[in-house]
Amino acid sequence: MEFVQPRPTGKGPAEWFNGDVWFDVIHAGAEPSRIRANMVRFAPGARTAWHHHAVGQTLHVVAGTALVGTRDGTVYEARPGETVTCPPGEEHWHGAAEDRFMQHLALWDGTAPGDDRPETTWLEHVTDEQYAAPRTRSS
Repeated sequence: MEFVQPRPTGKGPAEWFNGDVWFDVIHAGAEPSRIRANMVRFAPGARTAWHHHAVGQTLHVVAGTALVGTRDGTVYEARPGETVTCPPGEEHWHGAAEDRFMQHLALWDGTAPGDDRPETTWLEHVTDEQYAAPRTRSS
Protein backbone atom coordinates (compact mmCIF):
# COMPACT_ATOMS: atom_id res chain seq x y z
CA MET A 1 0.00 0.00 0.00
CA GLU A 2 1.20 3.49 -0.77
CA PHE A 3 -0.03 6.89 0.33
CA VAL A 4 0.67 9.35 -2.46
CA GLN A 5 1.60 12.89 -1.54
CA PRO A 6 -0.79 15.40 -3.12
CA ARG A 7 0.52 17.65 -5.85
CA PRO A 8 -0.12 21.39 -5.75
CA THR A 9 -3.33 22.59 -7.37
CA GLY A 10 -2.73 23.56 -11.01
CA LYS A 11 -4.30 26.28 -13.14
CA GLY A 12 -5.80 25.06 -16.39
CA PRO A 13 -3.78 26.36 -19.35
CA ALA A 14 -5.41 28.95 -21.62
CA GLU A 15 -4.80 26.69 -24.64
CA TRP A 16 -7.21 24.11 -23.18
CA PHE A 17 -9.76 26.27 -21.31
CA ASN A 18 -11.89 29.40 -21.58
CA GLY A 19 -12.15 31.08 -18.18
CA ASP A 20 -10.66 30.09 -14.86
CA VAL A 21 -10.23 26.38 -14.24
CA TRP A 22 -8.23 24.71 -11.47
CA PHE A 23 -7.42 21.03 -11.06
CA ASP A 24 -5.94 18.63 -8.57
CA VAL A 25 -4.28 15.51 -9.92
CA ILE A 26 -5.60 12.67 -7.79
CA HIS A 27 -3.94 9.85 -9.67
CA ALA A 28 -1.72 9.60 -12.75
CA GLY A 29 -1.24 5.86 -13.02
CA ALA A 30 2.06 4.26 -13.88
CA GLU A 31 2.20 0.91 -15.68
CA PRO A 32 0.44 -1.38 -15.39
CA SER A 33 -2.26 1.10 -14.30
CA ARG A 34 -3.13 3.76 -16.85
CA ILE A 35 -6.02 5.39 -14.97
CA ARG A 36 -6.02 9.17 -14.65
CA ALA A 37 -8.16 11.04 -12.11
CA ASN A 38 -8.40 14.81 -11.64
CA MET A 39 -10.72 16.90 -9.49
CA VAL A 40 -11.52 19.91 -11.65
CA ARG A 41 -13.13 23.20 -10.55
CA PHE A 42 -14.63 25.59 -13.11
CA ALA A 43 -15.51 29.23 -12.42
CA PRO A 44 -18.95 30.31 -13.69
CA GLY A 45 -18.92 30.23 -17.51
CA ALA A 46 -15.54 28.47 -17.74
CA ARG A 47 -15.20 25.49 -20.06
CA THR A 48 -12.75 23.22 -21.82
CA ALA A 49 -11.80 23.53 -25.45
CA TRP A 50 -13.12 20.87 -27.80
CA HIS A 51 -11.19 17.65 -27.24
CA HIS A 52 -11.40 13.87 -27.35
CA HIS A 53 -9.82 10.96 -25.52
CA ALA A 54 -8.28 7.91 -27.17
CA VAL A 55 -9.87 5.57 -24.61
CA GLY A 56 -12.86 7.73 -23.54
CA GLN A 57 -13.58 9.79 -20.45
CA THR A 58 -15.95 9.68 -17.48
CA LEU A 59 -17.11 12.81 -15.65
CA HIS A 60 -18.73 12.60 -12.21
CA VAL A 61 -20.36 15.89 -11.16
CA VAL A 62 -19.65 16.86 -7.55
CA ALA A 63 -21.06 20.43 -7.32
CA GLY A 64 -22.89 22.94 -9.51
CA THR A 65 -24.34 22.32 -12.95
CA ALA A 66 -22.04 20.74 -15.52
CA LEU A 67 -22.55 21.42 -19.20
CA VAL A 68 -21.30 18.81 -21.68
CA GLY A 69 -21.43 19.66 -25.38
CA THR A 70 -21.22 17.41 -28.43
CA ARG A 71 -20.43 18.20 -32.08
CA ASP A 72 -24.06 17.84 -33.12
CA GLY A 73 -24.79 21.00 -31.08
CA THR A 74 -26.40 19.27 -28.10
CA VAL A 75 -25.48 20.69 -24.70
CA TYR A 76 -26.43 18.42 -21.79
CA GLU A 77 -26.86 19.54 -18.19
CA ALA A 78 -25.65 17.23 -15.44
CA ARG A 79 -26.22 17.71 -11.72
CA PRO A 80 -24.27 16.63 -8.62
CA GLY A 81 -24.20 12.85 -8.29
CA GLU A 82 -24.68 12.28 -12.03
CA THR A 83 -22.02 10.62 -14.18
CA VAL A 84 -21.46 11.23 -17.89
CA THR A 85 -19.40 8.91 -20.10
CA CYS A 86 -17.80 10.13 -23.33
CA PRO A 87 -16.83 7.27 -25.65
CA PRO A 88 -13.38 6.93 -27.21
CA GLY A 89 -12.78 9.52 -29.91
CA GLU A 90 -15.96 11.55 -29.30
CA GLU A 91 -15.26 15.26 -29.62
CA HIS A 92 -16.83 17.10 -26.69
CA TRP A 93 -16.40 19.94 -24.21
CA HIS A 94 -17.46 20.42 -20.59
CA GLY A 95 -17.73 23.31 -18.20
CA ALA A 96 -19.79 25.30 -15.73
CA ALA A 97 -23.10 27.07 -16.19
CA GLU A 98 -22.77 30.83 -16.32
CA ASP A 99 -24.22 31.45 -12.84
CA ARG A 100 -22.28 29.12 -10.52
CA PHE A 101 -19.09 27.21 -9.95
CA MET A 102 -18.95 23.56 -11.05
CA GLN A 103 -16.72 20.76 -9.83
CA HIS A 104 -16.32 17.33 -11.36
CA LEU A 105 -14.12 14.30 -11.06
CA ALA A 106 -12.59 13.56 -14.48
CA LEU A 107 -11.48 9.96 -15.12
CA TRP A 108 -9.78 8.60 -18.22
CA ASP A 109 -7.23 6.02 -19.25
CA GLY A 110 -3.86 6.64 -20.77
CA THR A 111 -3.14 4.70 -23.94
CA ALA A 112 -1.65 1.21 -23.80
CA PRO A 113 2.05 0.59 -24.35
CA GLY A 114 2.75 0.62 -28.07
CA ASP A 115 -0.32 2.78 -28.80
CA ASP A 116 1.19 6.09 -29.87
CA ARG A 117 -2.10 8.03 -29.95
CA PRO A 118 -2.20 10.88 -27.43
CA GLU A 119 -4.51 10.08 -24.50
CA THR A 120 -6.16 13.50 -24.99
CA THR A 121 -6.27 15.49 -28.22
CA TRP A 122 -7.04 19.20 -27.73
CA LEU A 123 -8.81 21.11 -30.48
CA GLU A 124 -10.20 24.64 -30.95
CA HIS A 125 -11.94 26.69 -28.28
CA VAL A 126 -15.70 26.47 -27.82
CA THR A 127 -17.38 29.60 -29.18
CA ASP A 128 -19.78 31.69 -27.12
CA GLU A 129 -22.56 30.58 -29.50
CA GLN A 130 -21.77 26.89 -28.96
CA TYR A 131 -21.66 27.42 -25.19
CA ALA A 132 -25.00 29.29 -25.20
CA ALA A 133 -26.88 26.66 -27.25
CA PRO A 134 -30.17 25.39 -25.77
CA ARG A 135 -29.60 22.83 -23.03
CA THR A 136 -31.18 19.49 -22.41
CA ARG A 137 -31.27 16.95 -19.63
CA SER A 138 -30.45 13.31 -20.36
CA SER A 139 -33.44 11.00 -20.56
